Amino acid sequence: MTDSRRSLDDLEQSDDFIRRHIGTSAADQGAMLAALGLQSMDQLADKVVPAGIRIPAPLALGRPRTEREVLHDLKSIAARNTVMNSLIGMGYYNCHTPTVIQRNILENPAWYTAYTPYQPEISQGRLEALLNFQTMVSDLTGMEIANASLLDEATAAAEAMAMCLRLTESDSRVFFVSQDCHPQIIAVVRTRANAADVKIIVGDHRRGFGERQVFGVLLQYPASNGEIYDYRDTVAAAHDASALVTISADLLSLTLLTPPGEFNADIVVGTTQRFGMPLGYGGPHAAYMATKLAFVRAMPGRLVGVSHDSHDNPAYRLAIQTREQHIRREKATSNICTSQVLPAVVAGMYAVYHGPTGLKTIAERIHRLTAVLAEGLRRLDCEVKTKGFFDTIFVATGTRTETIHAAALRHKINLRHVDDSTIGLSLDETTTRADVEALWKIFAAKETLDFKLTEIEPSITHQIPPALRRTTPYLAHPVFHNHRSETEMLRYMRSLSDKDLALDRAMIPLGSCTMKLNATTEMMPITWAAFSAIHPFAPRDQAQGYQQLIGELETMLCAITGFDAVSLQPNSGAQGEYAGLLAIRAFHAQRGEAQRNICLIPSSAHGTNPASAHMAGLDVVVIACDENGNVDVADLKSKAERHSVNLAALMITYPSTHGVFEAAIEEICAVIHQHGGQVYIDGANMNALVGLAMPGKFGGDVCHLNLHKTFCIPHGGGGPGVGPIAVRKHLAPFLPALAVISETPSPVGPVSATPWGSAGVLPISYAYISLMGAAGLLQASCVAILNANYIAQRLAAHFPTLYTDTNGMVAHECIIDLRPLKEATGVTVEDVAKRLIDFGFHAPTMSFPVPGTLMIEPTESESKGELDRFCDAMIHIREEIRAIETGAMDALNNPLKNAPHTAAVLAVEPWLHPYSRAQAAFPVNALQANKYWPPVGRLDGVYGDRHLVCACPSPLDYVPKLIEKAG
Repeated sequence: MTDSRRSLDDLEQSDDFIRRHIGTSAADQGAMLAALGLQSMDQLADKVVPAGIRIPAPLALGRPRTEREVLHDLKSIAARNTVMNSLIGMGYYNCHTPTVIQRNILENPAWYTAYTPYQPEISQGRLEALLNFQTMVSDLTGMEIANASLLDEATAAAEAMAMCLRLTESDSRVFFVSQDCHPQIIAVVRTRANAADVKIIVGDHRRGFGERQVFGVLLQYPASNGEIYDYRDTVAAAHDASALVTISADLLSLTLLTPPGEFNADIVVGTTQRFGMPLGYGGPHAAYMATKLAFVRAMPGRLVGVSHDSHDNPAYRLAIQTREQHIRREKATSNICTSQVLPAVVAGMYAVYHGPTGLKTIAERIHRLTAVLAEGLRRLDCEVKTKGFFDTIFVATGTRTETIHAAALRHKINLRHVDDSTIGLSLDETTTRADVEALWKIFAAKETLDFKLTEIEPSITHQIPPALRRTTPYLAHPVFHNHRSETEMLRYMRSLSDKDLALDRAMIPLGSCTMKLNATTEMMPITWAAFSAIHPFAPRDQAQGYQQLIGELETMLCAITGFDAVSLQPNSGAQGEYAGLLAIRAFHAQRGEAQRNICLIPSSAHGTNPASAHMAGLDVVVIACDENGNVDVADLKSKAERHSVNLAALMITYPSTHGVFEAAIEEICAVIHQHGGQVYIDGANMNALVGLAMPGKFGGDVCHLNLHKTFCIPHGGGGPGVGPIAVRKHLAPFLPALAVISETPSPVGPVSATPWGSAGVLPISYAYISLMGAAGLLQASCVAILNANYIAQRLAAHFPTLYTDTNGMVAHECIIDLRPLKEATGVTVEDVAKRLIDFGFHAPTMSFPVPGTLMIEPTESESKGELDRFCDAMIHIREEIRAIETGAMDALNNPLKNAPHTAAVLAVEPWLHPYSRAQAAFPVNALQANKYWPPVGRLDGVYGDRHLVCACPSPLDYVPKLIEKAG
């Protein structure tokens, strides 16, 4: 390499963190390069990455920093935040995270490094935890079924609006939103409605819906002003008009309030943030959605159900919606690919920890203190505008509003600024009697009061209207009663994590889902109070540390991608896709070309691409791929010409979903620009580009990044995620508006509930980039490419690689073809995936993007020993398949068809298989020293969908069937 780029082989290996993040040593890399017939990392990069898109200089990021330096920097940044007692409310509350949950789930890699539970046999622990979450939500809302979480309350409300539109029998495209909904919910629903050609009417629900027919209604319970409205008549009127009703409900309040299911709501949404998840300046937090069983197939997101395994034992699995984007694409119910699993697990465990009695005690204490607060304010001659309330009151302040705010700040308390004459106060589980007394003094503008709290409290009565007090029980299942001691709680959580296979146990070789190391140093800051205890709508001068971190991270991402501006607001990759397409649509509209509504998408694209395009109001036209897996440029040119006048965008993943760097990418981008369209780069595979090429320089106009993949935010079993978009200068004015606190207008409204989305996990990516520096990030990309090519080469004689470039190379992932083996032996890709469990591996991505294949992505964090262990397992499995081919092994009764093998199965007498117990459980000797035992056998997915059970089953269902069979 003779140009100005620093030689990859000359990179310093002495930096301790880089050596720890990258799993292979220099000697290992040399051996792997030799196996590929290469002499250097430079040679590898030159052979794999098209020369035309290579960047000529190192990234403008500076040197790698040590772990001590980065932690010191982050502590300095955090110190610029001011932790206040935020009583702002609006769906965000201070809360206590039980320390046993914080240490053993939120900070535990067994939970935060887990993948989406597509492979249920190795995910029974997190699936059970999510079933607890679903049961909790169903019970508290009074609905028949709940999903396994959504991204946030506002986007859940927007999803509910779309769900109502799918389900309605009305011809209307008008959606009524109560003016008493939280402002961020109204804003996000407006954004979604604009793209869907839906008209929003915001008004007073008590006055009806006006003369226009509506297809749906959204109400807040309790309302944003704290008022508890009786919605029974409103719901009945909506149903009489053939409209569906969504209630956005505070989950904790439902321990005391009549649940929405009891007044016939159709959909209930909300957030579980106050169930133990820190504020985190806006997230991540698990939203929820509950509905009627009849609507289950229209419900977005993940759904955990109960089926049975091959031994007729109950077992959990994802039901119905699993990977539906890949099947239904633009016809999918939603573009949501994952959810907020880790926060949902925390919320569910919060309910397990406290039980129904504990939750009710917390709710009653909050309500009682709010009533005490209100009565004291009345004695101070303040007008409490809210009549019936749970935890929130609005107080008329006249001309004293700013004076009261200033006094509150001196007491380190944030109040909600409703308008120039009204202040809102929302109490929470951390509120103390001293806080209430401090609030009285603030409003009284004096330190000595004429009354005491102890005088008021005994006379306080319920402020919840009698007709709306809850009478039905909830959380009756034993799981919410059996773990009152910390010993039992600790053992329960440990028993669940022991059932699962996460990155802390073994490599997770999923293609397009970069399950790399989430280093402990990167994870530590997220639970520091200075980051975790900041309200998303706190005054910006209290979040100077966050503003610095956000600004510096945006600059880093611009330097990495070659774009000019970044929005960190989207809180998932799918949200990033949606936001990027909205920017493109707004750009065209401002130029007088609103008719541009065609989005070209290659047939190989991730299913969220067409789903996001449809959600953004675009019509999808599919572009063919050639026999080598590349975009068919001739087909692209033909369809771009045909739709030239209406062409809005091309969505293309680079490197491709087929695992190759397409040499024609610059030509492809030029074709779209020639016809007036914009190029959307799906950044799912950005981890193969960092330091090598920049999508903002080779033709992209907008690109979303998966911080939860490329930049080390852990997958967490299917969330948290951050999916920011990076754009060129001409699209910067069309980045999402900042919810609630927008200072400058944007043609595109907010796409998430809070200004910077899931800001609480941004320190992870900031730390990763700082630790790696330009040199480390470049090395990481090259090693990821090396690892994928090494695996493809080792497996080539046993499983052919489906797609390679003209040099016979792959990018950061490879697709191996199992279809010929199925034709010859009947062994399916699922059989191989389940057999890998016996070797202690999570399966690669099954049958995507090509049915009957496995897509393998090793990432840069795996050691050569782990790569070889995986290859050895695959080769051993190939020999078992060969035995079926030759007739040496029965075609139906063999280790692949019966996989995975549980410990209980091995104990059953007699052994009824023509292969040994040792071959079943210990196919290679190394497993005898370190064996993962799956808790269940292979699941019956069809049975689970036909017999849908999505709440905690009775303990009586768990009578072991194997003992009965053995007897």
